[in-house]
Amino acid sequence: MYSEILPAIFFGHGNPMNALSSNSYTQGWRRLGEGLPRPKAILSISAHWYIPGTGVTINPRPRTIHDFGGFPQELYQVHYPAPGDPDLARRVQTMLAPLLVVADDSWGIDHGTWSVLCHAFPEANIPVVQLSINEAMPASFHFDLGRRLAPLREEGILIMGSGNLVHNLHTYAWGRHVPDPYDWAVRFENEAKELILSGNYQPLIDYETLGKDAMLSIPTPDHYLPLLYVLATRQEDEPITFPVEGVDGGSISMLSVQVGNVRQKA
Repeated sequence: MYSEILPAIFFGHGNPMNALSSNSYTQGWRRLGEGLPRPKAILSISAHWYIPGTGVTINPRPRTIHDFGGFPQELYQVHYPAPGDPDLARRVQTMLAPLLVVADDSWGIDHGTWSVLCHAFPEANIPVVQLSINEAMPASFHFDLGRRLAPLREEGILIMGSGNLVHNLHTYAWGRHVPDPYDWAVRFENEAKELILSGNYQPLIDYETLGKDAMLSIPTPDHYLPLLYVLATRQEDEPITFPVEGVDGGSISMLSVQVGNVRQKA
């Protein structure tokens, strides 16, 4: 029996090259991993498994997926050989029933997951399971799934979301001098942080009503929705912290959001 309740963490993963970099973001991810008791397993909700359905990886030896193009060859040589956890996958299916959750043996560990975990848990010896994001469903659906998965935190499972609160590649400063963050990116990040700290999640679920700054920050929902899964796991009065902060390329928020601290079970 696992004696501790683990936090849930949303990671702003940013550029895949972070997998090879040592910077303030990756150093923050490493500190987060070092500060946790060893999880029994990790359940990851990554922006990069965004499909018309809900699936969970069941392969005991998931492959490392290089789901990007145009990067240096050394990035394609990175492998994160963590095992899978079919028992956890089946537990997720049970917890989300009667929702159909397909047991998927074709997907693996995508860069939204491994580019963070190669810093947080570099030994790659903790089982990893990924849950897909159903692109056909509204934000409220994803928040509800997070609530239903929250008990896993008491079972030694680290629930991680991986995306970016602000993610606008059309305005990203590719290969140029790093600009100051765009005003709209800063405004939306600050508004979101205030809502998160207040526990007022409904406007974040209904983010499309938050105005122009939100629409520029979230032109597509794939990188935003993993945050809702993590926020939904919060228990009453649990603290919220932002252990990693920053904006990359003017328009990619690298904010990490931690729900709760390590706690002993009552």
